Amino acid sequence: MRFASLGSGSQGNATIVEARDGQTVTRVMIDCGFGARELGVRLGRLGLALEDIHAVLVTHEHSDHIAGAFRYALRQNIPVYLTAGTLAEAPRGRHALPELRVIDSHETFQHSCLEILPFPVPHDAREPVQFVLSDGARRIGVVTDLGASTPHVERCLHKLDALVLECNHDLDMLARGPYPETLKRRVGGRFGHLDNAASARLVQAIDCSKLQHLVAAHLSEQNNHPDLVRTALSGALGCEADWIAIANQDEGLPWYEVQTL
Repeated sequence: MRFASLGSGSQGNATIVEARDGQTVTRVMIDCGFGARELGVRLGRLGLALEDIHAVLVTHEHSDHIAGAFRYALRQNIPVYLTAGTLAEAPRGRHALPELRVIDSHETFQHSCLEILPFPVPHDAREPVQFVLSDGARRIGVVTDLGASTPHVERCLHKLDALVLECNHDLDMLARGPYPETLKRRVGGRFGHLDNAASARLVQAIDCSKLQHLVAAHLSEQNNHPDLVRTALSGALGCEADWIAIANQDEGLPWYEVQTL
């Protein structure tokens, strides 16, 4: 298996996960917050084209995660997986819809050679989920946009081989930053976004004995800094700070291979 990010932040999000079963290659995109032209450019950096994605998984209805999903999936004739709550709140515009597959937020489903586990998270959306994806031997978790961890979230993340984890803000930077007080309360609240210390506590709460990659994602450009993120996560994991990768808004993250150990 391998994974990459097309970009991660408030201006647009998309993560690619790829698995192989013999000659069969399956690639899914988790969220699609970019328009077709920008999507094509960002996929090209990974050596992919628009037609190389086989499904879109949507975590929730906020525009930085869903803005391009329906039009892209319709154009490529691929399905979109999402919860009933996300579908109810998703902006549709005047365009035809792609094939929509409504998922249960507690029930594993299969797409080609990928087994996909959705799980609910606290966030200010209708029915938000995050995902763990597996090829049967390896497991990758993609966990962004949650205001707090829960015991169920942590159970889903035990013994992952790779984890993409939100580290949205530093508490002090948010408090001193330019956001209005109402937005600061929303971002820092239980249904907002994880701060660096909360992300570090989540890492400490799960079994990381198989972890090959830890990627910090969805960093706020105004209220965080990669050095603060690496310090928090490396302290929690007991590793070198430069082992922590960062998925940023402009460049995303190149391909990371997940080996069978």
